[in-house]
Amino acid sequence: MHNPLKKGARRRLMISYGLGDAGTGLASTQLGFYLFPFFTGVAGLPALIAGSLLMVIKVWDAINDPLIGWLSDHTQSRWGPRLPWMIGAAVPLGISLAAMWWVPLGDTTQKTIYYMFIAVLLMTAYTCVNLPFAALSTELTQETSIRTRLNAARFTGSILAGLIGLVIAARLLSGGDQGFFPMGRITGTIASLATLLSCWGLAPFAKKARKPIIKSEPFRLQMKRILRNERFLKVIGLYLLLWCGLQLMQTVSIIYLEQVMKVPTELSKWIPIPFQLSALLGLQVWSFYSNKFGRISALYWGGALWITSCIFASLLPPLSIEASLNSYLAIDGQEMLKIAALLTMILITGFGASTAYLIPWSLLPDAIDADPEKPAGIYTAWMVLIQKIGIGISVQLLGLLLSIAGYRSGINCAESISCLEQPDNAQLMIRLCMGVIPATCVAIGLLLMRRWPDRGAHLQAAN
Repeated sequence: MHNPLKKGARRRLMISYGLGDAGTGLASTQLGFYLFPFFTGVAGLPALIAGSLLMVIKVWDAINDPLIGWLSDHTQSRWGPRLPWMIGAAVPLGISLAAMWWVPLGDTTQKTIYYMFIAVLLMTAYTCVNLPFAALSTELTQETSIRTRLNAARFTGSILAGLIGLVIAARLLSGGDQGFFPMGRITGTIASLATLLSCWGLAPFAKKARKPIIKSEPFRLQMKRILRNERFLKVIGLYLLLWCGLQLMQTVSIIYLEQVMKVPTELSKWIPIPFQLSALLGLQVWSFYSNKFGRISALYWGGALWITSCIFASLLPPLSIEASLNSYLAIDGQEMLKIAALLTMILITGFGASTAYLIPWSLLPDAIDADPEKPAGIYTAWMVLIQKIGIGISVQLLGLLLSIAGYRSGINCAESISCLEQPDNAQLMIRLCMGVIPATCVAIGLLLMRRWPDRGAHLQAAN
């Protein structure tokens, strides 16, 4: 798509592209915040098994990425190579997302087998939607400023859908664990409908988008292509580090709130919502800042805020477990000051961490353009593959570290105060996973991008 778009067409493109990541973004947000607590506190799985299941989810998601990317590059249809995959996977995505939040009868082994099976179905459908969709950002336009806006629209849709998912979760889970399966059914329906609406809106643009070069390339040659593209190696390194830090914080956040900070369940389920709102605001701010002053400058400022919030998360004092809910809402109460500090930390985290959504994907087209053949599907697949393997290892490490530290799992934890009483070693480990480890990942990522050529994207006039 080389011709300038009219205002109405551009609006449709941005809205439709934003909807494309809404279904998978909603799924990713709910899985990220609630799946580990669901496994350990509702299904009754030990922390090590719960971490292993999260690793299986990410690793399988990574393994099928190159295959789906290759097949997507070689698909031919009247709507281009990407949309048929999104359309076909929309309904399976919603069904498997709902099934993930059901607790089957049986012992730990039977439950583990069930969740592994559903995880394979869910992440296969997830990849069939998300990977072809992500490749479109490079193929729809060659203008850096428009690509940045497309990615801003994409992650705006993702964060808004995640926010809706968190509101639904807070409403249904504040009353107890029986809300998990209804939550899954509602959000699964939303995920399917959003994906189908995106495909309808993108259809006229996808027909005219740049087509990938049809070329069969063995695994060895793909690796050679990837390893000699220095820009891509930097982008994937940044993406891996930022998302490992973000995923670790997201996975442990509900446990951190309830079992370390002693936030009551009726409040804790609502606290991730300010994070999502702050990330949404940050996405708009960093998108504007990137086009005006450069993407790397935005990354440094956002990363600095993120690191600062991680340090606060490691040091904040817990609330008084004896205090009543009314005392948290008292204007002059000490507990209100603690809540205010906690919310401030969460808002700073969301604002800074929104760069993890926007910046790596905004830099990826630069790395793809550095390759004369520009196989967007291959590069997108490998970027997501490496990132997901890294996240899989990080969440497995979380389960292992918590298990070593003596973390206690249970069934129906939301209804049993004893589940909130973790040993000191487990509480310390949760703080490290919420603060020190993510801060280290972000700092290394900032160092990695010191000499990135930003191509003067901020000097391109907005159309």
